Amino acid sequence: MFIILFLPSFLFAQRKVPKNLPKYDEVKLHFGMALGGNSMRATIHNSANFYQLDSVYSVECIPQSGLNINIVSNLNINQYFSLRFLPGLNFGQRNMEYIYYTGVKFRKLTMQITSTYLDFPILFQIKTARLNNFRMYGIGGWSYKWDLAAQRKLSDEEGPKIRFEPQVYSYEIGAGMDFFLQYFKFAIEAKFTVGINNVLVYDNSQFTTSMESLTPKMFTISFLFEGSDSKGGSFWTKWFKKKK
Repeated sequence: MFIILFLPSFLFAQRKVPKNLPKYDEVKLHFGMALGGNSMRATIHNSANFYQLDSVYSVECIPQSGLNINIVSNLNINQYFSLRFLPGLNFGQRNMEYIYYTGVKFRKLTMQITSTYLDFPILFQIKTARLNNFRMYGIGGWSYKWDLAAQRKLSDEEGPKIRFEPQVYSYEIGAGMDFFLQYFKFAIEAKFTVGINNVLVYDNSQFTTSMESLTPKMFTISFLFEGSDSKGGSFWTKWFKKKK
């Protein structure tokens, strides 16, 4: 899929065009902003006694759409490698769908689990050589998240609902495309975030004892806007100087 997406831009980049931000990689530190959409998911492992339960017959996580906002801090190691820190906020929701037996008939119960993560990813970026004003890159690293919504008090009207632990440890992997514009660098990035710790809070209900573990996952598409090749100034500074 990535090859199909990248091919038109790759072919376009072969044509000789004026090179924007020619000294971009000579500036050690860049800052910017990332805005994106996410799809929050989860991997569920059934407990060993799942088939011995007399009420819960199935449980499934249905992903929902959300929003990511991150600040970009990029340290250029050299032309091909960078270290990136992108603190931010992730807003989203997962729906847990249970099929259970009431003793008379089967029913479906949908639990809406909302999350607001404080996000602290540290990523290593590997970049290709520039082709005029375009290049591709891959990213990988780790992130720590704290769910601000995990400790929210539940009202009686919300009915039965499982809870998640607030801390999530994850690894991240993805790829993107850089476009060097006149005053700043624009990027489109796709990324998978995979949790490695079990976040399920167990209680005495069959809604939690039916699961051995639940680890969160997230898929993100982001649009990134990063600084210019002006040392000691942002792309806004460069833009205003041009206007004068």
